[in-house]
Amino acid sequence: MSVKILITGDYCPIGRNQKKIEDGDYTSFFGTFVEDIKKVDYAVTNLECPVTNNNAPILKPGPNIKGPLDAIKPLKKVGFNLATLANNHILDYGEKGVEDTIETCFKEKIDVVGAGSSISEARNFFVKKIKGKSFGFINLAENEYCAATEKSYGANIVNPIANYYDIVKAKKEVDYLLVIAHGGREHYQLPSPEVRERYRFYIDSGADVVVAHHTHCYSGYETYNNKNIFYSLGNFIFDYKPKYQKGSWTEGMYVVLTFSESGIDFELTPFFQGRVDNPSLQIMQGEDKKLFNTKIKALSQIIINDKIFFESWDNYIQSQIRSYNGILFLRNKYLRAAMIRKLVPFYNFVSKKRKALLLNIFRCETHKEIMIEVLKKEIKE
Repeated sequence: MSVKILITGDYCPIGRNQKKIEDGDYTSFFGTFVEDIKKVDYAVTNLECPVTNNNAPILKPGPNIKGPLDAIKPLKKVGFNLATLANNHILDYGEKGVEDTIETCFKEKIDVVGAGSSISEARNFFVKKIKGKSFGFINLAENEYCAATEKSYGANIVNPIANYYDIVKAKKEVDYLLVIAHGGREHYQLPSPEVRERYRFYIDSGADVVVAHHTHCYSGYETYNNKNIFYSLGNFIFDYKPKYQKGSWTEGMYVVLTFSESGIDFELTPFFQGRVDNPSLQIMQGEDKKLFNTKIKALSQIIINDKIFFESWDNYIQSQIRSYNGILFLRNKYLRAAMIRKLVPFYNFVSKKRKALLLNIFRCETHKEIMIEVLKKEIKE
């Protein structure tokens, strides 16, 4: 007897799809996916934002995103069972936003994992019995304005020591353990070296499969120690600004894992979504699907070839130097933009000695820990 579990990337019910939800249309933007989800035993999606009426966003760089309370109804309507909540937007509208999201999911009979009223609760793994087998789900996210504390709502976060103990504990209690992670560099179609090492470590710790998202683009996969790691599924339902209604933002995939006595098999299904001419999900066909398969095969080959993998990372870092230097050293956004575009020379603004000091703060664990606490206190005051 086999069990099929479907997992998707980011479900963010905003933009043109939010308008459909507000009009009472809960299913049309899923396209023919509504037929595919009927073929599995259990379905999981990443809820990439809080659903709340709270209008008080937290202080953070980047966008604060939320969806309407009714945004959970489409998940229930098409057949999703579990929402992963550990992601960088779940705390965008404060603790109230997280609390509202959990309550709304429970109201719609959607289970949740990865967030809670405290870090202890957020770390709890979720167990589901399906056809006589027990499946455990651990969900965590990189620490990006989303972390729960012992006294406040938020998400379970990347902490290799805590993650290790959680995986070991969960594995003792279930037949299969799935780690669903939210992290990586946005818009980069490969894992960073640290991300690759981290997900492999989760496998070594006892996970049977690792599935990731967050980067807003699909990545490759690998079989590591006879177990599968999917480095990013890309967006699932995420209609955003017009400039994002094309390219890799609009190309994603979902994975169906089949658990049987012979092992764990998988099937990837690629699709378009959030495109300028159509925000709805459209399963790829013909040449589009063929091109996708070629691309993902190439990405997967890079991931397992250390020489090409690190060359790709070095090239990416080279492309980011001016942007990150601007973030670190220049307060004026217009001056920063001019520096990034090479309209003004950067060397006028900072010395090598200053760079060495910052490197030490970021690299040394104790210095980094102290700097984080200092900045937290400064922001609170």
